Amino acid sequence: MEQRAEQDVSPYRVFSRAEWAMLRQDTPMTLDPSEVTRLRSMHDRLDMSEVAEIYLPLSRLLSLYVAATQNLFRAQQGFLGTEDAKMPYIIGVGGSVAVGKSTTARVLQALLARLLTTDGFLYPNAVLDREGLMEKKGFPESYDLPALLRFLSDIKAGRRPVRAPVYSHLIYDVIPNQWIEIDRPDILIVEGLNVLQAGRLPKGGKAVPFVSDFFDFSVYLDAEEDVLLSWYVSRFLALRGTAFADPKSYFHRYAKLSDQEAIATATSIWNRINLVNLHENILPTRPRADLILKKGESHEVEEVALRRL
Repeated sequence: MEQRAEQDVSPYRVFSRAEWAMLRQDTPMTLDPSEVTRLRSMHDRLDMSEVAEIYLPLSRLLSLYVAATQNLFRAQQGFLGTEDAKMPYIIGVGGSVAVGKSTTARVLQALLARLLTTDGFLYPNAVLDREGLMEKKGFPESYDLPALLRFLSDIKAGRRPVRAPVYSHLIYDVIPNQWIEIDRPDILIVEGLNVLQAGRLPKGGKAVPFVSDFFDFSVYLDAEEDVLLSWYVSRFLALRGTAFADPKSYFHRYAKLSDQEAIATATSIWNRINLVNLHENILPTRPRADLILKKGESHEVEEVALRRL
């Protein structure tokens, strides 16, 4: 009875994988197997069936939402008598470290739009070192939030072009004086750990913008904690022979670790940093998402929850 009551008041409609796959209808497959392979992250699972059964229904839904938003925008223009430029439709993708956000964002980019990662808006390592925040890299306080908010505000205002800083995962830092330009895209995907977070509301009622205020639609990638840890450790082990092996890599010191040492190190990093960030900042944002993709141990999406309108 208690479980039934929780389902009755849930703001989500929950679909099994098979039920969600049926919603693709006649949406065409525009990716081939080689493209899907390129989109997949090292440790993630992505194949043609995952694209067909999960991402094509999602792309169909988003296409309908974008069209409806454009109609609403034109209606507002008619009401106000204005001729404002069309605003980009912004999709936020959030979730834990190692859950597969980058893969999901790249698939959606390939099907729909332009992609931006919020890593470029992290403070440079020199600033994080000075402020004692290197152990909290990826936590909300490690981001230059005013710069990210200005960027999103300019995107929504239709300014062109808008510049975003570039982050290197090799050197684990923002690259000085390098930028990417975003020139009024129809759809922009913004991916990051804490993009769905809302800050503390001011008592005086003063407007305080959050990153998620600029999103038209948001996706949260979800998985059980023990599964996330397993994926994180597996990725860490694999990176020893790839990215970590590069002498320029910030993590080069881990390249020569034995399997046992690497597992211990990765587990320690997860428990000390990533799990804390998940509990304190990331997981609490899950109920704010418009769509939740729940993954199982195989990396496949097993359940989809769509927020009711």
